[in-house]
Parts: sequence; structure tokens; C-alpha cells
Amino acid sequence: MKLLKLNFKGFRNLEDGFIEPGEKVNVIYGENAQGKTNLLEAVWVLCGAHSFRGAKDSELVGFNSEKARLYAEFYSQNRVQNVQINFYPTQNKKDKKEILINAIPKSAAELVEKTGAVVFSPEDLTLVKSGPAFRRKFIDSAICRQKVKYASVLGKYNKTLNQRNALLKDIPKHRELMETLEIWDTALCSLGGLLIKERIDYIKKLNLCAEEYHDGISSGREVLKITYDTNFETENLTSQQLAEEMLKKLRAGVKEDLMRGYTGTGPHRDDVNMEINGVSARNFGSQGQQRSTVLSLKLAEARLHREITGENPIVLLDDVLSELDNSRQDYLLNKTENYQVFITCCEESNKEQLKNGRIFKIDRGKVRLMSSL
Repeated sequence: MKLLKLNFKGFRNLEDGFIEPGEKVNVIYGENAQGKTNLLEAVWVLCGAHSFRGAKDSELVGFNSEKARLYAEFYSQNRVQNVQINFYPTQNKKDKKEILINAIPKSAAELVEKTGAVVFSPEDLTLVKSGPAFRRKFIDSAICRQKVKYASVLGKYNKTLNQRNALLKDIPKHRELMETLEIWDTALCSLGGLLIKERIDYIKKLNLCAEEYHDGISSGREVLKITYDTNFETENLTSQQLAEEMLKKLRAGVKEDLMRGYTGTGPHRDDVNMEINGVSARNFGSQGQQRSTVLSLKLAEARLHREITGENPIVLLDDVLSELDNSRQDYLLNKTENYQVFITCCEESNKEQLKNGRIFKIDRGKVRLMSSL
């Protein structure tokens, strides 16, 4: 996918206008609170119809604006296409968001199928720093964007898990319900086996790509290793065999589950390990190393997106250059030419490292093209 033109009107603090980005790296610089992240958010929204910052649709509408309108022309699936999304600030419309692809009303899911983007924001450092839930969400979200069926299985698993957990809380009061637990165990493990298999296969591929990117980002000084962590054997097992292993573990821990009132085994409890040179990136990595780890994961996600869908995603890097040394900055600015990249930065000196691409300045929401290299 290549973004050819982006128009914005009434979106966040951006002054009504447009940009025509370059095919390779696009640097957007300016002081804090001028609209750099809002511009990246606009690109992301056009690739999935929601904000990567967790904002509600109505919050994307600028102050004193009746609605926000985003329009983009892009090249995807071997042809030039266009998308328009209208957002409304009030509740007086049944639908607060309208999506038109090639002038035809479409759903957000249909938009995702035609577009693709990968985003890094400072909040993504929680992938390394925080608990397992953030890493599970990253893996699940990446797979969902590339395999629609995975999202369906994940939804069914979470629903079944909630029902089993509710049953665990009820059994101490109603012992006769114990007989029904086995039914939920079987259903949960069948779905869990499918999820774990998809995660393991994806992480194996992700690890190979991330290792290569991290080697480039660190100039060969660091080796990154990504592995899947669950509490039972998974090596070379089919999804059915994984379901059987999970069922064994689940039944062995039923007493503990009843005491806790929730399910202690399954993909909802698993983790993703990240190591740099054999030690935990979370516990021992520096700020720069942790940032490089997440960047490697994001670039690896982009490559896997291309391998699975046949389309290059747009890569959005928000405030990525801070806390990276010059060699790591140079890699991101000049050695990611396989993708159309948008990078925001505050330091004007950062843009001087760019050898091939376009440079935009944003000031109080107004975007201007400064140079094209």
C-alpha cells in the first residue's frame, strides 16, 4: 500500500489542508503539541477507521467543527483507490462514523482488508516494560489484522472463558454444577489449542524477522530473541494436540481454579519472552534497547503483513528517534526503503540525517512541505 494523497478537514487540531507524501520516508518535525501525532493518527484511521490512541470517534472532531472529514487516495491491490471517512461530534446521528471506499459505503472490516499500517508510539514501550497482557494483545492484534478467522476464534474463546469463570464462582454454592464443568473445559481447550498454535507459528516467523531488524538497528551488537511462553509442552504439536495438553493441565488444576474463582491455564495467561543477548529485555534492557526491541517487532510485523497479504503496509513511527543513538536513527531514516514510512520528531537536527525522502514541518496544525530529497 502507498498513500498518494491525504486530505483532512476538521480533524483534531490540523488546519484544513492536504499532503502528498513521498513513496519512501516522510519526516514530520515540529515542536510538541503542534499536531504531529494527529497527522499520523489520520493516516492510521484511514487504514482501520479507529484511533491508535484509544480515542472515541467523536473526539477526532476538532473544536468548533461540525464534523471531521478524512479523504485519501492510495495504491493497493494493483490499482489506485480512495477512501473517505466522516466523523460526527454528537450523539444525534445513529452512526457517528461513515466509511466510503471508492464512493461505496463500507464497514471498518472491509477497510482493513484493503489497507494496511503498522504503528509505533511511545505507549508501545509497554510491550517490553509492562505485564503479559500487553504482549498478548500485540500478538493477537497483529494476527487478527492478517487472518480474519483468528478474530472469530479469539472472540469465541473469550466468551467461553467468561462462562467457565462464572461457573467456577457458582460451583461452591451449587455443587451440582460441577458436572457441567467438563463441557466448558472441552470447548475452551478446543478453541485454546487453535489460538496457541496460531500464536506459536506467528511468533516463530516474527522472531526471525525481528532478529534481522534488531541486528541492523544495533549495528550487529545485539541479538534479539522472541519466544512464546506457556505452562505446558508445545513443541511441534498440532492444534488438536495442544488442546489435549491444555485439557490435561486444566483438569489437574481444577481445585486451584475453584479456590481462585478463575481459569489459571490457557492462552489468556501466556506470555511472550523477549531477550537481548540472552538476558531479559524487560528486566535488564536500557531505554534505548527496549525502544529498539519494540521497533524491531513493529518492522517484523510489517514484513509478515507483506508475506501474508502480499501488500506492504504503511509504517508509522511516532516520536521514535528519541533515546536512540545516531547509528540507530540512521537505520530507521535511511534503511527502511521497502516501506512508505512516516516519522515524527521534535529535534530539527534529526531531519538532517535523511538522505532520500520528504520533510514536512507542522506548526499549530498547519503542515508544509519543506524539502524533497
